[in-house]
Amino acid sequence: MPAHNEAAGIRAAVQSLARQTVPPERVVVVADNCTDDTAVRARAAGARVFSSTRNGCKKAGALNQALRWLLPRLDEDDVVMVMDADSVIAPDWVERALATLAQPGVGAVGGIFYGQRGAGFIGLLQRMEYVRYARQLARRAHNRAFVLTGTATAYTVATIREVGQARREGQLSGGTADGPDVYYHEQNITEDSELTLAIKTLGHECLSPMECWVSTEVMPTWRSLWRQRVRWQRGALDNLRTYGLTRVTLPYAARQAFSMIELLFFLTYVALTATAAAHGTLAFSPFWLAVGSTFVLERVVSVRRAGPLAVLVALTMVVEMGYGLFKHAVNVKSVYDIGRGTVAAWS
Repeated sequence: MPAHNEAAGIRAAVQSLARQTVPPERVVVVADNCTDDTAVRARAAGARVFSSTRNGCKKAGALNQALRWLLPRLDEDDVVMVMDADSVIAPDWVERALATLAQPGVGAVGGIFYGQRGAGFIGLLQRMEYVRYARQLARRAHNRAFVLTGTATAYTVATIREVGQARREGQLSGGTADGPDVYYHEQNITEDSELTLAIKTLGHECLSPMECWVSTEVMPTWRSLWRQRVRWQRGALDNLRTYGLTRVTLPYAARQAFSMIELLFFLTYVALTATAAAHGTLAFSPFWLAVGSTFVLERVVSVRRAGPLAVLVALTMVVEMGYGLFKHAVNVKSVYDIGRGTVAAWS
């Protein structure tokens, strides 16, 4: 459990592991450059604390240090779970994950994350977004994961070791032949997303059972949300540049292309509507009314799990259109930064 100044939530995270129907044999909190009492509270909650040493590579560097210490003590058929310190998992998460990992060809199991309460209206918008994302994952064949989320993911030791060996041999980027073992790519700002592609590239299945839900912290301000989403999007684009267009990356590239096409369609629709209104040719159309009503119905139905307020927000359409433009702005900013050659940074 990597933790940087997570004193506020570390107890709840550790206790959610202790209360599992199948508890983990050991809980290790990786205290990384903490200036608060994260380590003290983690020990009080029952976890063992591993402190990173001279780590300048953020979460990936801290996890690599911990894994170099831990993996020699484990067998090939053991399982390592990595979980964020601001998250709480379902009571049977570990049990479900172990059962899924027992299936042939499965190398990792990722959680389905939902937003925790709080953070006002911006928190509600994120919870709505996460509910819809979970719904999309539920429709994917055989519970296939799109990204092995950092909120909670379990890996077989054999899979993690294979990733380290592939990086050392140059089959995957991020490692060197004469350097220390690298499991999480330390030059990548979305290490979880990159590791997903690495594991899939090596031929392993990555699954996300709906029962493996995770409750995670939402961003409390627009500024923090902007920074988070720019990092996610820039990391996703950098991953595509690193791996190139392959059978594994094709769905991710298609998702990026669809996002840009969606933005172009929206801007075209707004421009045509404004032009028609300016020329007095805007008229009622039963066809477009039916299309719009169907769209609103889908938005309402898909967000019901987020609560009645979420349903009301979805009915307005305008609020979510604004939030959608915010996310499109993130995409445009990321593409612009790549075009300028701006170096990606973990923020």
